[in-house]
Amino acid sequence: MTSSALAATRIATLRERLAHHGVAALLVPSADPHLSEYLPSRWQGRAWASGFTGSVGTLIVTPTFAGVWVDSRYWTQADRELEGSGITRMSLAASGATGHLDWLAENLPEGSVLAVDGDVLGYAAAKSLEAAVAKRRATLRTDLDLIGEAWPDRPGMPTAPIAEHLPPFATVTRAEKIARLREAMTKRGAAWHFVSTLDDVAWLLNLRGADVAYNPVFLAHALVGPSEIVLFVGEEKIAPELRARLAADGVRVAPYEDAKRALAALPEGAKLLVDPGRVTLGLTESVPAHATIVEAANPTVLFKACKTEGEIAHVRKAMEQDGAALAELFAWLEGAVARGERITELTIDEQVCAARARRPGFVGPSFATIAGWNANGAMPHYRATPELHATIEGDGLLLVDSGGQYMGGTTDITRVVCIGALSPEQKRDVTAVLKGMIQLSLARFPRGIRGGLLDSLARAPIWATLSDYGHGTGHGVGYYLAVHEGPQSISPGAAGLPHAILEPGMITSNEPGIYRSGRWGVRIENLVLTVPAGTSELGEFLMFETLTLCPIDTRCIDAALLDARERAWLDAYHAEVRARLLPHVEGEARAWLLRATEPLPV
Repeated sequence: MTSSALAATRIATLRERLAHHGVAALLVPSADPHLSEYLPSRWQGRAWASGFTGSVGTLIVTPTFAGVWVDSRYWTQADRELEGSGITRMSLAASGATGHLDWLAENLPEGSVLAVDGDVLGYAAAKSLEAAVAKRRATLRTDLDLIGEAWPDRPGMPTAPIAEHLPPFATVTRAEKIARLREAMTKRGAAWHFVSTLDDVAWLLNLRGADVAYNPVFLAHALVGPSEIVLFVGEEKIAPELRARLAADGVRVAPYEDAKRALAALPEGAKLLVDPGRVTLGLTESVPAHATIVEAANPTVLFKACKTEGEIAHVRKAMEQDGAALAELFAWLEGAVARGERITELTIDEQVCAARARRPGFVGPSFATIAGWNANGAMPHYRATPELHATIEGDGLLLVDSGGQYMGGTTDITRVVCIGALSPEQKRDVTAVLKGMIQLSLARFPRGIRGGLLDSLARAPIWATLSDYGHGTGHGVGYYLAVHEGPQSISPGAAGLPHAILEPGMITSNEPGIYRSGRWGVRIENLVLTVPAGTSELGEFLMFETLTLCPIDTRCIDAALLDARERAWLDAYHAEVRARLLPHVEGEARAWLLRATEPLPV
């Protein structure tokens, strides 16, 4: 059965469940009980039902309609994957837009019922959803898991073991983190705190796992009380020795499924700190009426975003190893092209993973490699598969977006590579993107500014060419944790968010782009560290230190379009890349590095 026919069959099964329960529509978000971005296979219900495999999207099914809402990063991919399924691709203007809510407010039958699994519906998102359906005098039913009813061979819970993140890479002890968290809880007037997001739990307890692809996290909730933390997790995942070390720090292990019962058993008058954007409705509904919910951001979000000096030192070392691996990759690629070898997008993935695997401290990729040749590079979240991929031949642009998880940091880098000859328009696009990346790299800004207000610095040179891109310019990056981390964000949508402030110690991506559908895509990405820039009578200022160490292919640019400041930045960057990577490479990689870091010709 084709994928489109399979999706049509599964939508038909869901419609049978709608009729059985007497509900008018089903909403399936891209989420799990922890509101993760990357989902364990058990909770990939939207992908299972629709066939659309992008990491973000919302499915709505009614008796006569099925649609998936996606933003511009996924339009081309969704069109391809949904073709022939009877499922409509619905366009969102930008990441985080809520067009599906507007559709429900206009199309739900009056007085009807919308079903959504409360165990994967965010507490904050539920309020917006309730407001939308109320416009049709409809109601929300959250006690049904229709995906579970329709999915006969649904995967079970992941069972990978949990390990400690140990010194020297863990630079702050578990006890110190717990004490700091309790101090923050007290300031918010709460003696209890429920932590559900996986990277927050992993960071707090200095633990790592392998339950989610590319993310060293594990499925767990944590209830932080006045004198004890209860870790709700698959008990078989924690060895007795680790359980004893956790107990010594006041952490008790309990079955994963006991989280709701523990919330229901909170004592009279308990004040529970809950982050509305980081916990599900199903969990908060378990909190008894005699307890009070204090809504505020998880303190751990900001704590883990601002890396310590010890962590930053390890990240700098990880960047050197990562850059050396990429030097090996691009040296191999240059030689393979010259030798006329057959190279596909899958080959690039294999080679970059193999190069990183040879580096000390490497654990695994931090996300699925994006290797997009020409038109495939125009899909920001493209992923080559054995069934559908391109052979790299002829002239054009190869976009490679990849990253690694190291014991001492997480990397994420994008480069575009010239294969053969490029057109003037291609060079103009690459140069515009490079100019945008450099402008943001050079920024100095007052402390306390929201990251979204810096977004236009990267876009201005791209706008000048009457171009733009449909994703944010920068996302936070974890420390041997999630490659996408908050609270900071450099994107238009973050301009008004009070929690999106850039602080010293934050690691953020800098990745403007231009995408010509059906032709080519350009993105250049470095990770940058927010550091002090100095203080004047007008206040404290910050700037960025570039962490990523990898040459930028100057064959792809029109150097005449760079101004003196931009040329100076690029030459200085390449000089640092050369100096720091040379001790880690030899042979062809060393020769390639020396060529790739030559100053621009005068």
